Amino acid sequence: MGKVNVCLKRSYIIVTSLIAIISALLLALTLFGHGYHYEHDEIENMLVGIRVMYFFSIFPLFLTIMGVYGACAEKQWALIVFAVGMILSSLFVFASSIRALTFVPLVTKEMKKQYLEMLPLANASDSILDNLKETETEWHCCGVFQGYLDWGYNIPESCLCAEEPVNPCVEAPRNSSLFEHSVDDTPIMIYKEPCAPLIIQMVGITGKITMVIALGLALLWALSAALCIAILCQLNRKEDVPAVVYSAEAKAGNYSALADSAEYT
Repeated sequence: MGKVNVCLKRSYIIVTSLIAIISALLLALTLFGHGYHYEHDEIENMLVGIRVMYFFSIFPLFLTIMGVYGACAEKQWALIVFAVGMILSSLFVFASSIRALTFVPLVTKEMKKQYLEMLPLANASDSILDNLKETETEWHCCGVFQGYLDWGYNIPESCLCAEEPVNPCVEAPRNSSLFEHSVDDTPIMIYKEPCAPLIIQMVGITGKITMVIALGLALLWALSAALCIAILCQLNRKEDVPAVVYSAEAKAGNYSALADSAEYT
């Protein structure tokens, strides 16, 4: 069994430890998110994503433990398990990320279609209106595509600007329901931006950022697998054995002559 280069082993352990730290943080974040949304009704729609996050945090963490053990103890079977696992995981993430990037435009297009089906708001159901009002309060927006104009006369209080609004505000029209109980001419400020474009844009940006992060992790996994393969190659390399030179003088005890002849070989 050959000797492993010290710099190569240290580089491998550093990269593998970085993957372990990222996996541990991802696992902690997944546990926190699972616990935070456990009591909410939306947890049913998030279970698939949560399970995927558990897999992509626990599996690499297990592999890194195996890989570091294999490098420190120079166990080839542990290094082989690590290399195969990381190669398969990185290939799967590469393929999934490239495929997901092609689906982002389709998702945004479908979201736009769903928002258009909400119009006109005067004919929308109470559940749709309640969800829209919650969205307006959370995202600091008003209406669907045309701002407060989508509400017509009945502009809800969810469109009222907060004390520190994230998005710009405009003065509400005087002939809206917001001025029914107004006793002075103080202007009422409401959010200017419609909700649908903001949410669709944010979903698209978030999806692309997620895919870029996934590709970066896959590249890191592939790098660790390459370093692991390099270590395996060095372990399988046979050490150079000095050539044995036979000399008649050695049999007679003339070892100096044997040493001289060995220098010329």
